[in-house]
Amino acid sequence: MGRHLSIIEPVAVTTGTSHRRTRKPVKATHFLFGFVAAFAFVLVTVVDPYSGATASPYFQVAGDAGDRYDGDSTQTLGASGAYTNTVTRDGFTVTEIVKPEPIPEPVVIASAPTQRAVTPAPAAAVPDPGSAKAIAYDAVAARGWGEDQYSCLVSLWQKESGWRVNATNSSSGAYGIPQSLPGSKMGSAGADWATNPATQISWGLGYITDRYGSPCGAWSKSQASGWY
Repeated sequence: MGRHLSIIEPVAVTTGTSHRRTRKPVKATHFLFGFVAAFAFVLVTVVDPYSGATASPYFQVAGDAGDRYDGDSTQTLGASGAYTNTVTRDGFTVTEIVKPEPIPEPVVIASAPTQRAVTPAPAAAVPDPGSAKAIAYDAVAARGWGEDQYSCLVSLWQKESGWRVNATNSSSGAYGIPQSLPGSKMGSAGADWATNPATQISWGLGYITDRYGSPCGAWSKSQASGWY
C-alpha cells in the first residue's frame, strides 16, 4: 500500500567537474489511463461502427425493417362507397375524398311501332269494256305486270276513291281516281286531268312505279300505314 513504481530518468547533476544524469520519476497510473482510453475507443468502433456517424432521425440501417421515424404519421382508408384517404406528416394533413364512378342508367330501346297486318289483295274480276278499270287493266298489261298487280291496283284505288274520276277528299283536297294531292299534279299527264280517267290512270301508274315499284308495293304501304 502506498508504494509507487518509479522510473528514474537521468538528470544531470554537477559536482565539481564531474556530471551525473538522473531520471525523473513517472507514475504508473498515467500509463494505465492512456491504455484504458485507447482500448475503449477501439472497442466502441468495433461494437457500433455507426456510432457518431448519423445525425438524422430518418436514418435506417440497410436490412433493418423497423421504422426509425418517431414523428406523427397517420393513414386512414375507408372503402365503403365513397372513401377518404388521409395522410398526416410533419404537421401537414392531406385528405383525398374518392367517390365511386356512377353506374350508367340502362338504355331503354323503344320497340318499333306495331304495323298493320298486310292483307293480300283479292283477285279482281274481269272489268267491263270501256270502264276505268278496263283502261287500267290494259295499262297494267302494257307495263309487263300480271293479273296479281292488276288485282292490287283495283283494291288500292277502290279504297282511295271508289274508282270515281271526280272523287275529292274533303279534308286533304286529294282528287281523282289515284287521289293526287293536289289534283293539279296530274296535269303532267294531260290537260284534261280533271275529267279523263285515262289521264288520271296514266299519271297514277307513273307515281306508283316511281315510289313503290309496282301496284302491290303501293297496296302493302297503304295496308301498313293507311295511305300511299
